[in-house]
Amino acid sequence: MTAFKTIRKRAETRKGGARQLAALLGATPDNAALAAKTDARLLSLMAERVFCAGFVWRVIEQKWPGFETAFLGFEPRALLFQPDEFWEKLARDPRIVRNPQKIRSVRDNAAFIEKAGQATKGFGAALAGWPADDQIGLLDFLGKGGARLGGMTGQYFLRFAGWDAFILSRDVVACLRAAGVELTEKATSRKDLKAAQAQFNAWRAETGLAYTHLSRICALSIGENYDAETLRARVGGED
Repeated sequence: MTAFKTIRKRAETRKGGARQLAALLGATPDNAALAAKTDARLLSLMAERVFCAGFVWRVIEQKWPGFETAFLGFEPRALLFQPDEFWEKLARDPRIVRNPQKIRSVRDNAAFIEKAGQATKGFGAALAGWPADDQIGLLDFLGKGGARLGGMTGQYFLRFAGWDAFILSRDVVACLRAAGVELTEKATSRKDLKAAQAQFNAWRAETGLAYTHLSRICALSIGENYDAETLRARVGGED
């Protein structure tokens, strides 16, 4: 299996050196900051990732202030008190993308966040307390307990929320495969996810780096070599 120092060196060469690569990695995830996030903020992030799935992200991001207003600031308890008529009207609301299934997912995920955060007095604390070496288990938890949080949507939610997540983007999967990890091209099966988790755990033990940074370095070491300005615009999101 390829040592991570080899992958990092390749990324440094592509990006102009160690300092330039470090500038593209973003901040190290902070569990204390994640635990302090309100349920409303996390539901907003969750809903944004759901609405972005299969859609042009830029369009959703530009409309997001309207989403915040239409969904009552994404306060879970406030949303759970709303009658069916409230949700039916949202399906005709021009401030948002009027996708009935995704609109319903906001109500379902409000209930999920409310329930999941009861034992820890907040969903952020529940996420922060999840073992860092078990992202696959956390994705299972999101996929089974929440709505429309399977696949890449769950991974992107964790990254945007501030959890220390790797993202199995096309370039990251290509890097893992080139390193000798046995994955299918899309890496979506349970077997694929376990293999990716095991390799990231091994690289974490080897380097001490955050999973987020390991994932980014993988992405930057292979595939299309984007310029620094484009990559900085993507920090915090897609690898």
